[in-house]
Order: sequence, then C-alpha cells, then structure tokens
Amino acid sequence: MSDIEIRDDRAAGRLEAVGEGEVAGHIEYFVLESPARALVPVHTIVEPAHEGKGIAGSLARELYAVAEREGIPVAPLCPYVVKWAERHPEVAPPADPELLEAAKDWLRAHPGRF
Repeated sequence: MSDIEIRDDRAAGRLEAVGEGEVAGHIEYFVLESPARALVPVHTIVEPAHEGKGIAGSLARELYAVAEREGIPVAPLCPYVVKWAERHPEVAPPADPELLEAAKDWLRAHPGRF
C-alpha cells in the first residue's frame, strides 16, 4: 500500500487510513465538550495485512494535526497514542490531567460507545 489517504469521519468518530480502496487502519475517538473541548482517541487499530508500515504513527500524527488546526488539545486514552505522544513531544504536547479525568468519566458514562 503505497499511497495512504487519512480522512476524518467526525460523525463516526474515526480517523481512517485508506489506500487502494480499503481501510488499512483507524483511530476511534470522541470529542470531549466539557470542561473544555478536546479530541480523545480511545483505540488505534491497524489491519493485520498492513501492520509494520507506519500506519498507526501516521494516524496519530494526523490526529494531533487535526487538533492543532482546530485549536484544541488531545487527551489520549488509547495506549498506542499515549506512547506515540511521549516519543513525539514536538507535535504532541502533554495532556491536561483534568481533561484526561473528564475523558475517563465520559467513557465510563458511555460504556457501549467503544
């Protein structure tokens, strides 16, 4: 898969990596509204046939780029995105602990969402 397009399906809460007519991977997320607006990635999934090609990292980088364009922070709950952010502090600033707690609360209040 040489050409990957990353698209944001905000209504579905998915950032998708698409190439050659198929979704190779995605990040599932939601938009936290309170105490402040933030993007909250919950899961990163790469299809087995596409593992090891940098797709997850490209998705994480684009998630932070989307947040930057929108002027909002990222409050990562996805373990992959947390680790990726630690390795890329130049584009992934540390999350506000208050936003992380609010995101966890939201997720507990919506158990069937993810």
